[in-house]
Parts: sequence; C-alpha cells; structure tokens
Amino acid sequence: MTEIKKGDQVGIHYTGTLEDGSVFDSSDGREPLAFEVGSGQIIVGLDEALPGMVVGEKKLVQIPCDLAYGLSNPDMKQTVPREGIPDDIQLEVGLKLHMQTPSGQPLPVTVVELDEATVTFDANHDLADKDLTFDIEIISIG
Repeated sequence: MTEIKKGDQVGIHYTGTLEDGSVFDSSDGREPLAFEVGSGQIIVGLDEALPGMVVGEKKLVQIPCDLAYGLSNPDMKQTVPREGIPDDIQLEVGLKLHMQTPSGQPLPVTVVELDEATVTFDANHDLADKDLTFDIEIISIG
C-alpha cells in the first residue's frame, strides 16, 4: 500500500472538535478536503500527522494550539472610536466584520468589547489559544 509522504496530493474526511467535544468544522456531507501534504495549506499539527498513513486508515489526532492556530496576539486587538463606525452597523459583542488592512487586504475581525465611546476589535483567529482534535480518514493519495 502507498503511504502518504510530503508532496503527495491527498483527500481526507475530517471532523474537528474542541476540548469540550463541540464540533467546529467537518467535511461531513461535503467532498473530501484535498491538499498537498507539507505545503502549508493546512495547520501544522494535522499536516505532521499524515505521513505514513494509507487510504482507508482512520486516526484521532490531538493538536496543541501552538501547532494549530497559535496563541492570541495582543497586537491583533485594536480599540477605535465608536463614531468611526457607520451608523447602519448594529454593534454587539461577538459580531464578525471585515475590515481592510492598509494594503487593501480583507481582515476578518470580531467585536470583543464596546462601550459608549469605543469599540474593540480582535483579528486573532477564532481558534487561537485552543487545542484541537481531528478525527480523520484518508480517502485518496495521488
């Protein structure tokens, strides 16, 4: 049987869960996730778990946050004056918006704090600081 190695194109089915068992993502009901092993297209911890696996093999992979989406970076939080936000946006904690970087790239942010004068946005990934578990199955290699 062919074993996965770096550079292989693979297809996997997966279910990702948090420490409390809640599902944050799954390929259930969708096409398998296809990518090149070792190319940086997926999180490091999952990429490192694949070499040596074969088609049909299943594995439960526990990934610490430093090999997933990393630790929160305090520099990715920004507080801005509330008057700089358009009036038609109904602000509330947890609201997800897209801002633009100075170079014009879209940047997803979440409202994490607000008061009468200011709004604090967090651009860290939603899964930063979280250890993840993936239940994976190898569907294809090639």
